[in-house]
Amino acid sequence: MRKVEITLNPEDATVPKQIRKKACLEAGISPNVVTDFRILKRSVDARRRPIIVRMLVGLAVNEPLTAVAQIYNWKNVTAATPVVVVGAGPAGLFASLHLLELGYKPIVVERGKSISDRKSDIAILNRNQGLNRDSNYCFGEGGAGTFSDGKLYTRSKKRGDVRRILEILHLHGADESILYDSHPHIGTDRLPAIITAIRETLINHGAEFHFESRVEDLIIQNGKANGVLTAQGDKYSGDGVILATGHSALDIYRLVDRRHLPLQLKGFAMGVRIEHPQHLIDQIQYHSKDGRGKYLPAAEYTLVKNVSGRGVYSFCMCPGGIIVPSATSDFETVVNGMSNSLRNSPFANSGLVVEIRPEDLAAYSEHGAFAGLAFQEELEKSAYRYGGQGQIAPAQRLTDFIEGRSSSSLPDHSYNPGLVCSPMHEWLPESIRFRLRDGLRFFGRQMKGFMTHEAIMVGVESRTSSPIRIVRDPDKGFHPDLPGLFPAGEGAGYAGGIVSSAMDGEYAADSVHRFLSA
Repeated sequence: MRKVEITLNPEDATVPKQIRKKACLEAGISPNVVTDFRILKRSVDARRRPIIVRMLVGLAVNEPLTAVAQIYNWKNVTAATPVVVVGAGPAGLFASLHLLELGYKPIVVERGKSISDRKSDIAILNRNQGLNRDSNYCFGEGGAGTFSDGKLYTRSKKRGDVRRILEILHLHGADESILYDSHPHIGTDRLPAIITAIRETLINHGAEFHFESRVEDLIIQNGKANGVLTAQGDKYSGDGVILATGHSALDIYRLVDRRHLPLQLKGFAMGVRIEHPQHLIDQIQYHSKDGRGKYLPAAEYTLVKNVSGRGVYSFCMCPGGIIVPSATSDFETVVNGMSNSLRNSPFANSGLVVEIRPEDLAAYSEHGAFAGLAFQEELEKSAYRYGGQGQIAPAQRLTDFIEGRSSSSLPDHSYNPGLVCSPMHEWLPESIRFRLRDGLRFFGRQMKGFMTHEAIMVGVESRTSSPIRIVRDPDKGFHPDLPGLFPAGEGAGYAGGIVSSAMDGEYAADSVHRFLSA
């Protein structure tokens, strides 16, 4: 295979014949001898006009290209040694797939519902007709990412193979573009089928799934964790327990604390979600009053600024997306964002959050390792109090927030449960409020038109990552005070997002194997 870098205009970049032609020309190879080609990397360069698409293309001469994906040796583990996996999010599912490769039987215990049953609870939530505390945008098969976008980019390459994670998702139905796009994205409309296919792979190889089973306690025998007890009265046993419960399972942190297992306070971030008309972001990022045109994707952005020693940055940017309700308990308001695969909503939204370090939480020191959770809970309850009934969220125009005045009206928006005008410049904590204000002023200078009366902020974006870490031995992977308990993923404080959580799940499976092989 010959690899060649090429640039194309946006229209030609959508036509395979043109991609092949340009790659052959750049490589100095006659198209007549090229038997196969494949896009290996793709990104849009919109830094200046004309906008170009950069590609790395692989060309094969007189033979086919090698297969896109590796061969994964998933064994039949029906009669193998069982390992309990708590949580069916990316960490739990990829831990389970890797357990198959290693010859162990995953017993997956998930507090929420299966994909198909979870959909109806989310539809009810979007209509502001009720919240199911165990089945919502955060809890249920596939985890928080399933119904909130499926963005797959990560900077975390220190504990796993990003390519391997993407290949497994592609094998289960994700578009091949996730293997080469600079910012791979699946979309909320496609993720449910992919998660279902992963579950089918696991079950077909001998794994078990137990939905609507909320873990209430650990089974500990001879000083080792070897199972869980659920609120439904069921007992699931194994030779190890992988704890992959996500960043919103507050009861799991309390369970770990009740068992006198050390926890650590860690840094996290909180703020708001901001929303613009997508055509405005297209105009800004593509430097054109006509926006993105026919061949360019919905534009996105990445913003970061240090304000008084703390980072203020965009998070989980959703071009062509919508804002969704992400609360997991009554009397709290939490929002997140998502996009479908086509990213064709008329709105663009992003979290805009402020870094919070452990030393910033002195006022909550009485809570110990739970100080960040106490601050998080206080902010979410404030958002509920200043919002409307149920999942109606508080909101304010960006320009009004900057000027310190209440909004008398709000523009059209994507948030289905509804918004209410709220003086967020008054009730957001000062440490967050002034940094958001200064950050927004800076971003408005970076992106001319970003600070507009048509943009709003919605409260609050508070679940960017876990504010607490379940301790684990850095070499052995299990809790130093309880062998056999393997904290994993975002909820345990070791990942942030789908791909890094999946990689950490695989690390947990490897740690189980080392533990049981010792």
